Amino acid sequence: MDTQPVKWGVNAQTGVLTDVLLGKPDHFRWVPLNSISAVTFANMEEMGYHFDQQKAMAQHRQMVDVYRENGVRVHFAEGDEGLPSSVFTRDSSFMTPWGAVITSIQTPPRRRDYSIASEFYHKAGIPIWKWVTAGHFEGGDFVILKPGVALLGWSGDRSTKEGAEQVAGWLREMDWEVMVTPIPPQFVHMDAVVVMLEKGLALVCEDALPEYALDYIKKTHGIDTVKVAYADCVKLGGNLVSLGNKRVLSMSHNVNVNKQLTDLDFEVTAIDYDMFALGGGGVHCSCHELHREAE
Repeated sequence: MDTQPVKWGVNAQTGVLTDVLLGKPDHFRWVPLNSISAVTFANMEEMGYHFDQQKAMAQHRQMVDVYRENGVRVHFAEGDEGLPSSVFTRDSSFMTPWGAVITSIQTPPRRRDYSIASEFYHKAGIPIWKWVTAGHFEGGDFVILKPGVALLGWSGDRSTKEGAEQVAGWLREMDWEVMVTPIPPQFVHMDAVVVMLEKGLALVCEDALPEYALDYIKKTHGIDTVKVAYADCVKLGGNLVSLGNKRVLSMSHNVNVNKQLTDLDFEVTAIDYDMFALGGGGVHCSCHELHREAE
């Protein structure tokens, strides 16, 4: 067992990923979670969808292997039989330069995910900087565009404007620049819309953002974009993880996005992850970076 102190602190969502927080999938199952899982439930008979626990466990192990093969130290939040979706650790907390923020999740199956997230940080010796108490805000809606600049989303049925504004206020007190913008509920979280790939380069579903938010990304902060088509975006096509140094963890069903990135000379490792994607979350939803090296 690794007895070294856990590295923590993130001021950018690019750079080499060194430490990641995952959830244990032991109790994972499909439950009504978001608009993505709702489509799965609505089409189960016609599409032949069914949940396979052994397949899910194997897919999660493959993801863990990819992280370790790329030199990333993997840390786990404990599973709980009452929290089937806590495997999606992106949402129950997020990391900042000052410590972790424990979020407030609105959707009923996940409202107590904060318990295992806060327990992890306590045991790991990582400070908890803040707790979301106004409305709701989830970690999937927290995007760092570059050091000192954040983009926060809210869809209303997950993160709310009140929660996003509370987080924005904390960041502004630390002299960060922040934009808060709504996103359509079918995208669930901002991390299905905007994911940073490398310094100055983001994967973006432009159909999901208002023009002023696109201007903020591209014109105000000079970030180049790789466009994700709407049809791919609503299937979590943009929900991938930058490992740093132009290495990306993706999912095998992201055929179009994976080709786009390969054509841009990214090293793309794509894993089968349909048991989780059909249940409402991709590989980016399933992790939270605890530490990245500065670029």
